[in-house]
Amino acid sequence: MENNKNNQSWKEKLHEIIYEADTPAGKLFDIILLIVIVASVIIVMLESIKGFGERHYNILNWSEWVITILFSFEYIARIITVKKPFRYIFSFYGIIDFLSTVPKYISFFFGGVHALAALRALRLLRVFRILKLARYLGASQNLINALKASKAKISVFLFVVIIVSIILGTIMYLVEGEENGFTNIPKSVYWCIVTLTTVGFGDIAPQTPLGQFIASLVMILGYGIIAVPTGIVSAEYTSQKNKEITGKDVHLNTQSCSNCSAGKHMDNAEFCYNCGHKLNHG
Repeated sequence: MENNKNNQSWKEKLHEIIYEADTPAGKLFDIILLIVIVASVIIVMLESIKGFGERHYNILNWSEWVITILFSFEYIARIITVKKPFRYIFSFYGIIDFLSTVPKYISFFFGGVHALAALRALRLLRVFRILKLARYLGASQNLINALKASKAKISVFLFVVIIVSIILGTIMYLVEGEENGFTNIPKSVYWCIVTLTTVGFGDIAPQTPLGQFIASLVMILGYGIIAVPTGIVSAEYTSQKNKEITGKDVHLNTQSCSNCSAGKHMDNAEFCYNCGHKLNHG
């Protein structure tokens, strides 16, 4: 009985350090983790530099192995400290943690795969926990809802843009012709999309006065087109804000439930909103 209690105690303590950033130990763990992640990404980038990577191969390789082993222990610790490990394993962060750990091991069988370790940069998203940006998750949720509500309107808008690009591309093909680089309609449509989005690679350019006039209209039209999706999403975002009930200032913290791994709990919450399990307060 005593052993079970002690076993539960160290798991809860480790869970608090790994999954939460509201305690000094948790914050220190996350800061160290971010430093290691940044170091790992830099090492992968340095390995890709021809000459430098070859000269310092041993140092870079051993450093990468040390970091990979540390990440492996961390990944295992995350699994054993939660009561429902599969919930973490198949979560967004769980998948990212796994993908950031396995490339070095896979490189034993497939060369060059270790470069995928650059995926560890995605783990820097944990900076939200350290800086307590989770307090603003309500605003980010409004933005997500606005994007979802705008999906149909934006889809119709993009469909219209594609049709306009095909029409204008075909016109430019007829006006400019093969001698000016518009060798076929698909390539002309490509030019129109590049011009319409104001990217302008410059690999194809109209030479005739009429073609240059049409190109000018396309570029002006491009500025207007860029503003349309912004207006659609902004309108929906305003609508979402109006629907939001703001009776009081609600803050969310980084606390994670040890039973179901649910996060984003309100400050001073005693129980998990998802499963009702009592939360551990450090």
